[in-house]
Amino acid sequence: MTVAVVLLTAAFVFVVALLAGTAAGKLARMDGATYPTALTRAATSFAAVITLATVIATALSDLLG
Repeated sequence: MTVAVVLLTAAFVFVVALLAGTAAGKLARMDGATYPTALTRAATSFAAVITLATVIATALSDLLG
């Protein structure tokens, strides 16, 4: 049960990070940014979501464990 919950949570976080990165890249392109700049913004957004999820998981594990 616990492994399934961890895998589903990881998949959910990954999908949310992909959606955030895609939205950031699309908004950058709509703003007139070049493709490399839009890709950089998308990658930064993706990494920020993954980092935030990691920080939250670490904080929760310290509090609950």
